[in-house]
Amino acid sequence: MKRTYCDGIGRRDFLRVGAAGALGVNLPLAQLLAAEPKLKGNDTNFIFVFLKGGMSTIDTFDLKPNAPEDVRGPFGSIPTNLPGMRVGEHLKRTAKVMHRFSQVRSFTHRNAGHGPADHYMFTGFHPTSGFNGGLKPNNQHPSMGSVIAHKLGARGAIPPYVCLPNMHNSGSSAYLGPDAVPFTIEADPASPGFKVPDLQPPLSVDASRVADRQSLLQDVDRFQQRAEQRANSGAKEFGVFAQRAMDLMTSPLAKKAFDIHQEKDKLRDAYGRSTLGQSCLMARRLIEAGVRCVTVDHSNWDTHYHNFRVLEEDLLPKFDLAIPTLFNDLNDRGLLEKTMVVVTGEFGRTPKINKDAGRDHWSRCFTVLLGGGGIHGGRVVGKSDKWAMDPAENPYGPEDLCATVYDRLGIDPRSEMHTPEGRPIMLTNSGRVIKELL
Repeated sequence: MKRTYCDGIGRRDFLRVGAAGALGVNLPLAQLLAAEPKLKGNDTNFIFVFLKGGMSTIDTFDLKPNAPEDVRGPFGSIPTNLPGMRVGEHLKRTAKVMHRFSQVRSFTHRNAGHGPADHYMFTGFHPTSGFNGGLKPNNQHPSMGSVIAHKLGARGAIPPYVCLPNMHNSGSSAYLGPDAVPFTIEADPASPGFKVPDLQPPLSVDASRVADRQSLLQDVDRFQQRAEQRANSGAKEFGVFAQRAMDLMTSPLAKKAFDIHQEKDKLRDAYGRSTLGQSCLMARRLIEAGVRCVTVDHSNWDTHYHNFRVLEEDLLPKFDLAIPTLFNDLNDRGLLEKTMVVVTGEFGRTPKINKDAGRDHWSRCFTVLLGGGGIHGGRVVGKSDKWAMDPAENPYGPEDLCATVYDRLGIDPRSEMHTPEGRPIMLTNSGRVIKELL
């Protein structure tokens, strides 16, 4: 059954990229691989786990046991592996890895609508009044992943920025153009027959057959290629991009990175055989293969109805397998110290429980999780007030999150980007690096 959010937007009613493009046009895979590195950066990577709809952090990481019943809810708390720190009772595995990440419990921003809040969290820029509510694929500002791709470029044939299982409609490149558009898997890694549909030809087709198909396509697509060359007049020769696309299709490293079936069943089970679990596992594989940024877009955390039942029976069991296993797996492979992980939704949920046993949108105060990549684990930054309605101290917002991510990847948060017309735009909209995490 197709699930929708409270604003009526279906979970698959977003821009579908992969070998298609952004900004209202279809882009061949070749053009998606046209990014040229502009900075050296460092060896740090970024995984952005986005819990679409808004996780109820008052029921998970920032419980209020002394609040009235219609605020605290029915969930109890359990101790963690850190003295004095407790989490929700349905996060038993997460409680054992609290030393691997930190929490910002005073996170806040000013928009509780899905589309604008998504845009704010992905880009660090609050949308202007002309924002279209997230219904169309035209970000006003580029996502963090696109900025990373634009600033740092690719490592060989592997794309610098990958989205899975789909690309969030605020996850693309805006005015940075096609060179910063993410490669999108557009398939569920939890599916038994999972494969990457836009990684054409299929992974089972050998390089000689690819060459034959390429020769045929050169004749069939001659006029289309000329039109694309004219539309992309600021880029290098189209043949260079085509070669990079061919490199991806025939690269043994790419074949290995995208083939999740190579993983042992024991590890796949540890992540959980859910979309969230297998997407997190795929994210680790891609980082290991050289991808700089992976965004995991997971639905549906929009719990207006039966918040506690949905959390207990559906969402938290998946979370409690995927997230702790991701941190442990990265650590075991020596990747955590150079891979920053952020776990958040676009906002939290209301302190007060509504008449439908749910919680509504609440952007004034919620918790964001950050770990790896130079982030000190086990810390709590800021705190909320007695009912988690507002920050009680040290408020931080999306601008600060972006500044911290860029800083960890060796990108100067104070630098600028430029629109196609040459207009300079600040990278982080005056964001502050969250130094308490470092």
